[in-house]
Amino acid sequence: MSNNAIPQTGQQRERIERNEKTEEDTTPRGPLQTSHGVTTIDENVVAKIAGMAAREVPGVYDMGNAVRRAFSAVTDRIPNAQTNVAGGISVQKGETQAAIEVTVVVEYGVSIVEVSDAIRRNIIEQIEGTTGLEVVEVNINVTDVHLPDDDSDAADAADLK
Repeated sequence: MSNNAIPQTGQQRERIERNEKTEEDTTPRGPLQTSHGVTTIDENVVAKIAGMAAREVPGVYDMGNAVRRAFSAVTDRIPNAQTNVAGGISVQKGETQAAIEVTVVVEYGVSIVEVSDAIRRNIIEQIEGTTGLEVVEVNINVTDVHLPDDDSDAADAADLK
């Protein structure tokens, strides 16, 4: 005769429910949650990885909106200043998943659709491969197109100073 046929007291039922909940709580939910401990990854780590992955894509001229790019131009002139690779990246992260928002400037003449697809693909590969987080979405905001004339205008302005 099995144990299920024997009526259980309230205390026995509570103990069984408690054991079931404990088993559920310790069940690993992904590569970052194991039976031996939990690994947490800060959002800034995910943002840096995403920023590097986006910059690797041909056709990406710069990252971020105009204010962030102007700030970066100033800090780039400071000796020993670190480049902000997470600029233009916004991350929302849970325990096992992440959503990324990317703001980019693309080169004139490239297909924005192809560049966006390549950015999305590269970010997903890098983040899932290095962190174990599942990337549920990568939204891309193209804020500007870099024209070839923009470089000569900037050089002319620098020569006037």
